[in-house]
Amino acid sequence: MKIQIIGASGTGKSTLENYIAEKEKVKWIDTDCYIWKDETFSENYPIDQRLKMYANDREKYNRFVVSGSVFAWNPTGFNDRDLLVFLTLDDKLRFQRLRQREIERTGESSLWLDMHGNQTNDFLDWCKTYYTANDPSKIGTFAEHTYQMNHSSSPVLKVNSDQSLEELYQTIMRFVIK
Repeated sequence: MKIQIIGASGTGKSTLENYIAEKEKVKWIDTDCYIWKDETFSENYPIDQRLKMYANDREKYNRFVVSGSVFAWNPTGFNDRDLLVFLTLDDKLRFQRLRQREIERTGESSLWLDMHGNQTNDFLDWCKTYYTANDPSKIGTFAEHTYQMNHSSSPVLKVNSDQSLEELYQTIMRFVIK
């Protein structure tokens, strides 16, 4: 089983992948670990080091679930997957999740109010560009994800993540078993 889940930040990719990995007893690969050196998300790895980490994981694991994308820096990465899952979520709920996560990570004092009175920071401002960014080579954008779905050699399953983890898991497993 080789499943990759993509979608906008805050749709629940990592939470779902971790859940599937535990249920299926497979490796969970979080693509953020290829990019960021630590949990502050302030310093990233050079691409050559990312490629080495990716190659190492691919040598070690035949069965896995992947949360996120490597397409922007490794266009052929995870192309042998069995299923590509695209998670969606209503933007209001997605941004509630993102704001709460940012408060838990960096504290409420790291946020400021935007012109609409919503709490924001640089990361949240970037998340607002998910649907408006047009370059498919830009990581974590709808343009990138659409390109991947349109060119996927594996089946693509689009799922709204406003369901329980168990419901999402069951939906994905029914599709994988087909």
